[in-house]
Amino acid sequence: MAVYTTIADDELAAFMSRYDIGQVISLAGIAEGVENSNFLLRTDRNNYILTLYEKRTNAADLPFFMGLMDHLSAHGIHCPAPITDKSGQILQQVAGRPGALFSFLNGVTAHQPNVVKCRQLGGILAQMHQATADFTMKRDNALGPQGWQPLLDSIDDSQTDLPAGLKSEAHAVLQDILADWPEGLPETVIHADLFPNNVMFIGDKLTGVIDFYFACHDITAYDLAICLNSWCFEADGSFNVTKSAALLAGYDAVRPLQSDEIAALPILCRGAAMRFFLTRFYDWINTPKDAFVKPHDPMEYWSKLRFHLRATSAASYGYWS
Repeated sequence: MAVYTTIADDELAAFMSRYDIGQVISLAGIAEGVENSNFLLRTDRNNYILTLYEKRTNAADLPFFMGLMDHLSAHGIHCPAPITDKSGQILQQVAGRPGALFSFLNGVTAHQPNVVKCRQLGGILAQMHQATADFTMKRDNALGPQGWQPLLDSIDDSQTDLPAGLKSEAHAVLQDILADWPEGLPETVIHADLFPNNVMFIGDKLTGVIDFYFACHDITAYDLAICLNSWCFEADGSFNVTKSAALLAGYDAVRPLQSDEIAALPILCRGAAMRFFLTRFYDWINTPKDAFVKPHDPMEYWSKLRFHLRATSAASYGYWS
């Protein structure tokens, strides 16, 4: 469930009066996503996505997100492009929430991406990193390494159905990750949440990238590590090195990785796995049992982290320089 705010007929009419996009045919909630309320808006001219930003999204960050999507779209990246109203404004107020209208992308997400899709994913990720080189707006990564220890400390695991001692074990692993965290690697604006459900395909052809609401300024190759975690493990928990090799090759063909980035892949993958383990660990314990959104199992990323702890070089991910 990802429609937390409903839009009354009079509110929709007031919103539409600000635009010149035709007459409404339908407005339907979109079930995917967990952060904001999303709607498919159909008019007699085109299809659009209307997003209402819920309380977990900091309204102060919205100009950054709007600017980033507008910038990427202008650089040829297929992503939701913000639509301005008659006065040139992007951000609106709809049903008591900040909102914005975006272009519609054709395609469906790939829940079990194949090798062909993984290679295309690597290519589009590299293109986005190149495109943001001249993007001047900045946003810190609130879920970066500096926030991992405080997040772990905030978790009360005194009553949980997760394995006993998990928090203390996570603390020890986290200390090692932070001690080895690389410095001086190239940085840019990264997507930071490029899971398969945020990439659209028609067949095996990539048609666009969505959901930029974790985007921030951070280590460029860390974005790649997030994708290796989210695209290259199978449902049984095994790592598919063929997929990871294709993803890395697709990236390297567009933006060749530097030697220090290649050497840092294992620690970056450990950090990415730890980041998603920690947020899932927190949500698993703190999400009310009757909440609309069911929290993801943190043990999935704990298992992935164990794989990365055994990785000794980029060759573990199918990269041979």
